[in-house]
Amino acid sequence: MEVSKKIVFIKDWIVNYVNSMPKKAESLVIGISGGIDSSVSSTLCAMTGIKTIVLTMPIKQKVDQHDLSLKHQKWLKDKFNNVEGYTISLDELFNSFKSSLSEFNNEHGMANSRARLRMTTLYQVASANNGIVVGTGNKIEDFGVGFFTKYGDGGVDISPIGDCNKSDVWELGKELNILKDIIEAAPTDGLWDDGRTDEGQLGMSYKDLEEAMSNENSNNRDKYLKIRKANLHKMEAIPVCKIPK
Repeated sequence: MEVSKKIVFIKDWIVNYVNSMPKKAESLVIGISGGIDSSVSSTLCAMTGIKTIVLTMPIKQKVDQHDLSLKHQKWLKDKFNNVEGYTISLDELFNSFKSSLSEFNNEHGMANSRARLRMTTLYQVASANNGIVVGTGNKIEDFGVGFFTKYGDGGVDISPIGDCNKSDVWELGKELNILKDIIEAAPTDGLWDDGRTDEGQLGMSYKDLEEAMSNENSNNRDKYLKIRKANLHKMEAIPVCKIPK
C-alpha cells in the first residue's frame, strides 16, 4: 500500500474503532517521547479530529530526548486544534517508588518501572477524559522480538502502527513531515540513565531484525529467534490454569 494511502487507512481505522465502542470514547490519550513511533502515532491520532491528549512524562530524562518531545508537542498543537499537550514530571513519584522498594532494588526492574508508571499516568488521564490509551509500538518490537515493557508501554487499548515495521514508520514520518530531528534521532526507549539506544540493547539493527523476521534463511535468523524466545512471554496470552470439570 502506498504510504499516503496507509496514513488514511490507519487514521480511518482509529475513527472506526472509536465509533464502534459501546460507550464511545471522547478522547485519545498518548504518551510522546520524542521518538519516531510516538510522533507518528500521535500525529495519526490528531488527524482523526478526535480530541487528542499528548503527554510528555519525563523521569530523569536526557535533555535532548525531552526537548524533542516538547518540540513535537508544540508542532502538533500548532498544526491541529484538537490537540492538548501536557508535561507531567514523574521524577518525584519515581524517586519515592525507588526509595520504598530499596530492599528490592534491581536496575532492569527499575527501568521497566518507569514505563509502568507512565502507563498508569496515561490511564489516569484517559479516565478523567473518557478516553482510551493509544499504543505506539511497531510490528518488529511488539510482535517480533518483544522489545517493550510488559504492562508498561505494552499496556494500551489500541495499537495503530502495530502492523508497521520500523522502516514503515520512518516512511510514514517523512510523509507526515514529522520534524527532521525526530526522524534522524537514534531510537531509544528512554528508560535508562545512560541513554542507551534500542539497537544497542537489542544487539541488532532494525534493518537486520526485519530481514530476519521475514526470511527464514537469514544469516541473522538464529540471533533474532534467540531474542524472540526470551520475550515470548510478553507476546503470548497469560497462562491460565484450567480446572477439569
